[in-house]
Amino acid sequence: MLKIGDPLPAFAVPNQHDVIVSSDQLKGHWAVLYFYPKDNTPGCTQESCDFRDSNNHLKKLGCEVFGISKDSSKSHTNFIFKYNFPFDLLSDTDGKLCDVFGVWVEKSMYGKKYFGIERSTFLITPNGEIAHIWRKVSVKDHVADVIKILEAKL
Repeated sequence: MLKIGDPLPAFAVPNQHDVIVSSDQLKGHWAVLYFYPKDNTPGCTQESCDFRDSNNHLKKLGCEVFGISKDSSKSHTNFIFKYNFPFDLLSDTDGKLCDVFGVWVEKSMYGKKYFGIERSTFLITPNGEIAHIWRKVSVKDHVADVIKILEAKL
């Protein structure tokens, strides 16, 4: 399980345009990686819209945002177009990135157990270290908390 101070795990996954985004590209600036279960679902849409609405402020703080789910690039393209997201959504279709970040977990709904993405956010330093981790994220006020922690670390 990743913890604060660990180096950002190496990765290379496609964005919504099938352009590969790698962990090396995150170095030199702050980054938010937020893992979410599925495009176009209520909680995931709200969280992504909250990051969209705060994106200008995050950029002024020197921070880039990346959403990550197991959805396809095509699904991400449609999601971005529908809600006008100004940041990349990364496709982890094989789940390897979810495994490395420890967000692919057993869940339970109505007594039925299944595996899925645990809504989680990772704040990454310009040096490529994990500065903060949010697990089992509750969408309400989450982005405001991310901004508060980022501002405290600047």
